[in-house]
Amino acid sequence: MTLNNTPFATFAKGKVSEKVKTNNCVIYTRVSDIKQVDNLSLEVQLKYSQQFAKQKGLEVRAVFGGTHESAKTDERKEFCRMLDYVKKSKGDISYILVYSMERFSRSENSIWQVNELRKLGVEIISVTQPIDTSNPSGQMQQKIMLIFGEHDNQLRRQKCMAGTKERLLKGEWCNKAPIGYDHVRVNGERKIVVNATGKLIKKAFMWKLNEDCSLTEIKNRLEKEGLKFNRLGKVSEMLTNPFYCGILTHSALEGQVVEGKHEKLISKEIFLRVNKLYGQNSMAGYKVVVENEQIPLKRFLRCNECNEPLRGYIAKQWNLPYYKCNNKGCKNNRNANIIHQQFMQELQHYTVDATLQPVVKDQLTQTLQHLVNGQKENEAALIKKREEVYTKLERLEERFVMEEITSEQYHKFAPKLKEEHHQITMQLEKAQVGVSKWEEAVEKVMELCLNLPQLWQQSDYTQKQKLQYLVFPDGMLYDRKNDLCRSLSVNPVFSYIADLTRGLGEGESGVKKICEENTVRSP
Repeated sequence: MTLNNTPFATFAKGKVSEKVKTNNCVIYTRVSDIKQVDNLSLEVQLKYSQQFAKQKGLEVRAVFGGTHESAKTDERKEFCRMLDYVKKSKGDISYILVYSMERFSRSENSIWQVNELRKLGVEIISVTQPIDTSNPSGQMQQKIMLIFGEHDNQLRRQKCMAGTKERLLKGEWCNKAPIGYDHVRVNGERKIVVNATGKLIKKAFMWKLNEDCSLTEIKNRLEKEGLKFNRLGKVSEMLTNPFYCGILTHSALEGQVVEGKHEKLISKEIFLRVNKLYGQNSMAGYKVVVENEQIPLKRFLRCNECNEPLRGYIAKQWNLPYYKCNNKGCKNNRNANIIHQQFMQELQHYTVDATLQPVVKDQLTQTLQHLVNGQKENEAALIKKREEVYTKLERLEERFVMEEITSEQYHKFAPKLKEEHHQITMQLEKAQVGVSKWEEAVEKVMELCLNLPQLWQQSDYTQKQKLQYLVFPDGMLYDRKNDLCRSLSVNPVFSYIADLTRGLGEGESGVKKICEENTVRSP
């Protein structure tokens, strides 16, 4: 007797539900610098996106952007408004059109955002970098573009930090001063001076010094004086900030401390006594160490319960390194050697086996070649546009010489054309320099990924700190209850390489299969 299996379809697993694609889209434009607004960059992005939509038969339902918004964070108002609109469309919107992938996002969360939108049936389309994202190979190319956009942001930040460091070494604070200070101009010179709130903060230091008040007591007293803090941790950060005693600390200084030129709120002695670092630097049976090879994860690790940075210390009784949460009553305290082992296990996830390295490197290189080809097309378009602008400028000058237009008309349009010509030239130079650095970046990344745990273990304190923040930019949380380290975020480059490595499988046949599936073909 043959049974009909149709009724069993209800119990089937792994059924893929296809998202219904529509022809509806939205357009998103953005410039990262307010100066770019003047050279019609936004108009160019919108123009190309509208032309692309028309060619592909897409209906534009809404346009977002058109403002100066930085891509450093994902708190952009227009960007969030666009995402909210797409999510509320409930499948009505299938595409987001952008001029290029870097216009969509250059943050470390960009790949996650693209994946979340894809789950909703929404694809990101770069009108100047068309890629078929319906297959794994195309999706990988898109991720690489986003990764390189983040890399470009890091290069810019590196250049910016060099200038910041020079100013800091001169004792000049570049950022906004902490609470208690105002920025004023005296005889044309920028000064940082103590304000009325600063005088209240000085009271807080004296309460801690003379009465050893708890953070809660200090917070309550300040609130009675009219100074409110939304959380207790803010009081702790305030009392441990050496800026108030005239000392500058900044990540750009790479571990150095510098005497600042700003007005001091308290003396250095008071600050050290408040933080129990004066004299023998002793505190309840352990000694505080500013920089020690045994505790490189201090401040990088945060308490899972309090979200406060863990401090490092050496227990005198056993001469062992420990990490401890500073909040009173918190029991997050753990042997540093055990945490180091857990951290190296996390690093191991982003290590590439030497036998697989050529495959991973080849995949990155092929993707790079695809990007270079796209860049050449973009360069050709920029060159053509620059020639058009130059022709307009020549024609304008000719009409002025022939007295077909007035001097007022000439001086109205000539500066705009010259500025546009200059901006296009700058874009060309930037594009050419950017392409030349990708190969170097791939080499460095692959070199790092050979053995991250061993590299970290053999590095000195400063190098360990740099490597930690390179792989995990936002640090890590330590959960004492479950005794484990958890990363807050991962550098997208290392995240992508780890995903690719896990997908390669084992053995020659597995490697060959992945190579065939992920080979990037030049357009």
